[in-house]
Amino acid sequence: MCGIWALFGSDECLSVQCLSAMKIAHRGPDAFRFENVNGFTNCCFGFHRLAVVDQLYGMQPIRVKKFPYLWLCYNGEIYNFKQLQKQFGFEYQTLVDGEVILHLYNRGGIEQTASMLDGVFAFILLDTANRKVFLARDTYGVRPLFKVLTDDGFLGVCSEAKGLINLKHSTSLCPKVEPFLPGHYEVLDLKPSGKVASVELVKFHSYKDEPLHAACDTLETLPSGSFDLETVKSNIRILFENAVRKRLMAHRRIGCLLSGGLDSSLVAAVLLKLMKEININYPLQTFAIGMENSPDLLAARKVAAHIGSEHHEVIFNSEEGIQAIEEVIFSLETYDITTIRASIGMYLVSKYIRKKTDSVVIFSGEGSDELTQGYIYFHKAPSPEEAAEESERLLKELYLFDVLRADRTTAAHGLELRVPFLDHRFTSYYLSLPAELRIPKNGIEKYLLRQSFEDSNLLPKEILWRPKEAFSDGIASVKKSWFSILQDYIDQQVDDLLLEKAAEKYPFNPPKTKESYYYRQIFEKHYSGQSNWLPHYWMPRWVKATDPSARTLKHYKSATQE
Repeated sequence: MCGIWALFGSDECLSVQCLSAMKIAHRGPDAFRFENVNGFTNCCFGFHRLAVVDQLYGMQPIRVKKFPYLWLCYNGEIYNFKQLQKQFGFEYQTLVDGEVILHLYNRGGIEQTASMLDGVFAFILLDTANRKVFLARDTYGVRPLFKVLTDDGFLGVCSEAKGLINLKHSTSLCPKVEPFLPGHYEVLDLKPSGKVASVELVKFHSYKDEPLHAACDTLETLPSGSFDLETVKSNIRILFENAVRKRLMAHRRIGCLLSGGLDSSLVAAVLLKLMKEININYPLQTFAIGMENSPDLLAARKVAAHIGSEHHEVIFNSEEGIQAIEEVIFSLETYDITTIRASIGMYLVSKYIRKKTDSVVIFSGEGSDELTQGYIYFHKAPSPEEAAEESERLLKELYLFDVLRADRTTAAHGLELRVPFLDHRFTSYYLSLPAELRIPKNGIEKYLLRQSFEDSNLLPKEILWRPKEAFSDGIASVKKSWFSILQDYIDQQVDDLLLEKAAEKYPFNPPKTKESYYYRQIFEKHYSGQSNWLPHYWMPRWVKATDPSARTLKHYKSATQE
């Protein structure tokens, strides 16, 4: 996890512009470099480093003797860089996994480069010999990337939007900043002036397709074409374990977020099992957060005891959560209601990890709810086919919601996030299964995933079959939800008259509640006029919901009612 930043064709003084790069310093607390591009006085790279691999030669932009005309700034982890080296005979100059991008590009161009990378990434690649700039982002947008491109060819690129919004440019008072689409690469021509012109934007991978890099995976070929239940369950276990195994690549301590729900518990259990197998000589630290006696704390405690992790509990009160709202919204760069609610707990636990432990590489369970139809409202899907379509829509929009939350809350404290549920091979296989296999069954969501691990003894049965609990709700008590606590506080902060006129003040995505108005006010304070970063609020489908919380749906049953 790092912070990347680059400018091409800047009219303004670079020493002034580079101050914007410091807005993302939290993403790389170990080192910083700012470097001009030889021969282009108005082009430069900025890089904030979190040293996870190759602590000696890992600074960026990466340049190697073999390709002196290539400059690479990237944020991510490429899990198959050793397999690609073996397959193509690459000679690496460093131990940095991202160096493979230079070799792949030299061998087969940008299309093959993006398609052959198994991992999470956002990168800027400059080819001064052919005067090209390339931008690319991984399939699900696990690593963030924003850009600004003006009509006259000024290009700014950054891991977070906050590193671009204050850039100065002669022809534009406020250049338009927008997220770079996941699963795409862009080709731009670099002019002698240092300015650029976009040539094409290409979608290089659809999450339903088996990725091109599967051909050189170390995992054996799985039985395919058969949807026999036992075969399917076995494939799910093998692919998920493989997804966790490849993400063990790190020179820094590994930890795991543990809410006590199915997803994070499975990640933690498999992670600990594999760490023992490869003789990692320190205990796995797991981290849970909640208010006193919250369902998540109690469930996480059971899981930690079962798997034998070194467990940490972070207990916070409503006042601490409320005080964090503004800094959370600043970190997130969104005003989405459910994203903010869920981010507060994750932000506070990440803060604890950074201050109190030496764990830096943090595993988490994001992506499972979207992939395996884990949200409560999937019980209301009109048909398996419509449920499958909804699952795909959620995956496509992950970069706006859960993946955004997971990246920003951890990156704000210099941690690196790893999300095995969004492994390319695992997700493409799961999505290839018949729609009727993936729907909730017997009143239980994620039935197939639970069933696949039923005989593994990885988790206690009551955890494996624990009903879905939204993270923003599970951290509070069953008596009063976190969203209710927030709403009670905000009700006193926003006047009724302000809410009545909300649509006039904020015509795009107008706030409908005092809570959403409060969040929008804070967002506009930091990111005025950028409301289009969120195309729509996250809300459940097929139910007449006025609030995104699972606890407002009829299907939800708290532990006290069972």
